[in-house]
Amino acid sequence: MAEPESKETAIEPVVEAPPPTIGHHHDAEKGRRPSEAIPDLNENLEAKIRNPLAGIPRHALLAHVDEFAREKGLEEHIPVLHKGALVAQDPSSYESISGAEKLDETEVEALRNEVLYKWRVPTALYLTIITCSIGAAVQGWDQTGSNGANLSFPTAFGIGGSSDHDTYLVGLVNSAPYIGSAFIGCWLSDPLNYYIGRRGAIFVAGHFCFWPVLGSAFCQTWEQLLVCRLLMGIGMGAKASSVPIFAAENSPAAIRGALVMSWPFGILAGTVANLAVGRTGAISWRLQLGSAFIPAIPLLLLIYLCPESPRWYMKKNKYQQAYKSLLTLRNNPIQAARDLYYIHAQLEVEKDILAGSTYIKRFVELFTIPRVRRATLAAFTVMIAQQMCGINIIAFYSTTVFKEAGTSDFNALLASFGFGMVNFLFAFPALWTIDTFGRRSLLLFTFPNMAWSLLAAGLCTLIPGSGGAHLGLVALFVYIFCAFYSPGEGPVPYAYSAEVFPLSHREVGMAFAVATCLFWASVLSITFPAILASLHVIGAFCLYAGFNVVAFVMIFFWVPETKQRTLEELDYVFAVPTDVFMKYQLTKALPYFVKRYLLWQKSATLEPLYELDLAGTGSDSEVAEGENFKGGVVEEEKATRVGA
Repeated sequence: MAEPESKETAIEPVVEAPPPTIGHHHDAEKGRRPSEAIPDLNENLEAKIRNPLAGIPRHALLAHVDEFAREKGLEEHIPVLHKGALVAQDPSSYESISGAEKLDETEVEALRNEVLYKWRVPTALYLTIITCSIGAAVQGWDQTGSNGANLSFPTAFGIGGSSDHDTYLVGLVNSAPYIGSAFIGCWLSDPLNYYIGRRGAIFVAGHFCFWPVLGSAFCQTWEQLLVCRLLMGIGMGAKASSVPIFAAENSPAAIRGALVMSWPFGILAGTVANLAVGRTGAISWRLQLGSAFIPAIPLLLLIYLCPESPRWYMKKNKYQQAYKSLLTLRNNPIQAARDLYYIHAQLEVEKDILAGSTYIKRFVELFTIPRVRRATLAAFTVMIAQQMCGINIIAFYSTTVFKEAGTSDFNALLASFGFGMVNFLFAFPALWTIDTFGRRSLLLFTFPNMAWSLLAAGLCTLIPGSGGAHLGLVALFVYIFCAFYSPGEGPVPYAYSAEVFPLSHREVGMAFAVATCLFWASVLSITFPAILASLHVIGAFCLYAGFNVVAFVMIFFWVPETKQRTLEELDYVFAVPTDVFMKYQLTKALPYFVKRYLLWQKSATLEPLYELDLAGTGSDSEVAEGENFKGGVVEEEKATRVGA
């Protein structure tokens, strides 16, 4: 039920004017106030997504590129910056650029291959994504490590009884990483990123994901284990807030979503480790908890071999380093020049209303600046939905749940391994669908299916007996639930939250989103043993089935689509007022879905919400008339516009 994106291209005549400044060029050219020329980033009532370079006369654009290059120390790159700016201004007509800026065959082929072979990216980008994937695996591995350890560490520390005291202590130890993340780790990510960059923040966080995890294998009391897991949480929060941003800022827009998802690998690795040491006797829980240090080692070794985020360099006004970084992340200098200048142009537009000066001010602005507030609401929704869907009651406690369903300890570990394997395998479809079907569409498709499968798993516990059909059907529906989770709510929240905030508020916004997710993960981890003891498996699963329905409604009304938009274009998406978006979903998208997919009316049509307003490049005196497109953005135009 996600709204389609419009491809409407509005071309207006442009009167020749002196070289304008980026961010106000339409004012100079059309004699309008900025709010009339460029959609207001706080209240984009017309839902227009505008290229900030559109409509600038060629001579004015090139003059501004010259000024930009001199100001940023990029004079030696002026020829390719000229070409890059013209490509960024009109991405669909790069082959028709004439004069001194005409692209050579190699440059044309590089831009064309972005569409034809979107996964053909430089080694440096693959290294970055592999490193980020390892970083994401740390969290998944720890969750499943504690999952297996729950069978024995409570008894080892004398808190394995059935009293409320022991039950809540076990929940507290399990939730400690998420408490440390939500209250300390996530909020350290902003200053860490500000002072030492994306790589530096990840490197520091990696140490907290290494030493305390290793220490947890040698704890002698539950208090020591609690401290180790709290310290690990500090690293987990800072890492989880930084890694998705680092990956999103370095990745091309056409495949950004696919390159930011890798948590399922950590879950699989953790379940494999649990199974491997499941029969080692009294030390099994130590090995299960301690093994989560393994992915932190390659993370620490590889992170500084990756190029730093170009956007972070630009935020620090280090444009020469930003260009060098882009050269390693793109296949051809024309792509690097295009991305550098386009990002700069949009950041200049952002700067007027989104420039936060202090950490506290930026945090407050998450809720006071309308454009940022809408991103905060959307990120909060997808993050809280991850806890509402029930996946973490499986990730944290699947072994316990399967044992409650009547199987032995080792068979419970074996069933949990099946969960990890399904989670891993069904994440692969998201590599293709997250950037084509879209983030919002995946969520709206998978949440109803997670609701019924979780409900079915709970009801199957009513089958008499403790094994056979009883355990088999519970496991089957848990696996079906996981199969729907993996391509939807699994990869989407972190990828989505990393891209929705403007650069000025990206770190603190991502910190808030991750803190939201992990705080409620800690609440769930503390309370679920008590819920399980009180409601049993059937009551717990039915409760979370209901939460899935609530989450579906929240996503439907509060989460806009972000697929294949550059990070800068999302400013205009989140400038659309929430009430306008909600009204469109209720009065346009919902009736269309009912007519088209429930009543099978093939003639039903859906009026698009967004209008892509990318005017063609202007000559020195006017802009050529272009065609109008309805229904969504042309894939080729999108893929060649701007990376990331």
